[in-house]
Amino acid sequence: MLVMVVDDSRAMRAILRRIVEAIGCEVVEADNGRTALQALDGMDRLPELVMVDWNMPELNGLELIGAVRARQEWRDITLMMVTTESEQSQIVRALAAGAHEYVIKPFTSDVIAEKLAMLGLLSAA
Repeated sequence: MLVMVVDDSRAMRAILRRIVEAIGCEVVEADNGRTALQALDGMDRLPELVMVDWNMPELNGLELIGAVRARQEWRDITLMMVTTESEQSQIVRALAAGAHEYVIKPFTSDVIAEKLAMLGLLSAA
């Protein structure tokens, strides 16, 4: 399974990369929503999952989710918001925008694995 990790923190991208690679995924990274959209636009093989931080420069996670959902050819991509935003209203906004799942930082590798299993993606990894 191909996973895109989108976060402006290099350390957070490394943590998420380590977690999903440990369960057998390939990983590509982007440092903000704009670079993620550019990468998706140029990919021959789209990721099955995009893990998105909310707070990023240039194009934030909520805007990225909206942009992905607006493109018909990207509708099958599973989107998981991974963020420090923990207010219920923020979670509702992300899910309403098209995120399939929501993970609040800090998290454990078990939480990520559980979310992937709930989304039916763990067996694909």
